[in-house]
Amino acid sequence: MKLFDLSGRVAIVTGGNGGIGLGMACGLAAAGASVVVAGRDEAKSRAAVGELEGLGAKALALAVDVTSQDSCRALVEQSVEQLGRLDILVNNAGTNVRKQPEDYRLEEWHMILETNLTSAFMCCQAAYPAMVEAGGGKIINIGSMMSIFGASFTAPYAATKGGIVQLSRALACAWAKDNIQVNSVLPGWIDSALTRRARRDIPGLEERVVARTPAGRWGTPDDFAGIAVFLASPASDFITGAAITVDGGYSVQG
Repeated sequence: MKLFDLSGRVAIVTGGNGGIGLGMACGLAAAGASVVVAGRDEAKSRAAVGELEGLGAKALALAVDVTSQDSCRALVEQSVEQLGRLDILVNNAGTNVRKQPEDYRLEEWHMILETNLTSAFMCCQAAYPAMVEAGGGKIINIGSMMSIFGASFTAPYAATKGGIVQLSRALACAWAKDNIQVNSVLPGWIDSALTRRARRDIPGLEERVVARTPAGRWGTPDDFAGIAVFLASPASDFITGAAITVDGGYSVQG
């Protein structure tokens, strides 16, 4: 058995057309998996598919609205129909609105919870029968430093990312009998579209993050290729319910 070989495996990566999602998709593709890039921006998804095909992988783009249960189910059905099976699901789609708690509109609260947390549950639920049919599977849910820490400007986002860890643990307990491992990855401060807005909006954030991070830098999407392969491969068959930080040491710096 080759511990990190994903040849013949099929993966869905939501929000896989940029940032951390694309970094993970590239890792999975380089290890031999066929990858479904699922997102709303079809032009970005097509570009991501081109990048994955450049790595020698079979890849396709499928449009999805992760806040719709019907759309999540259709995503899985179309993936299985076109690629034959489903082995790996990466729930990476997410959004954020930064405000003080008293300033959020209830509509914003619901939008963030539905996009970040409810969507992950619906995609997991949709993927479950296909993974059972395949004899097992790997689910990777993307959390955050806000799964661990609090911040004044992230009340709904932090609620969703704490929820991602607990959802992953519950599914890990429920689906171990089906040979499905469910883990969460907690990114630190990563250079992405979401955090570029934060760096623009929050004075001094960039410098504070670098000072706090033992690695001395912000992370990049490429830093997530390895953890994606590890958690999607036979190397992690006895790891489930874990919450793994990929943060350059940010969360352990005193």
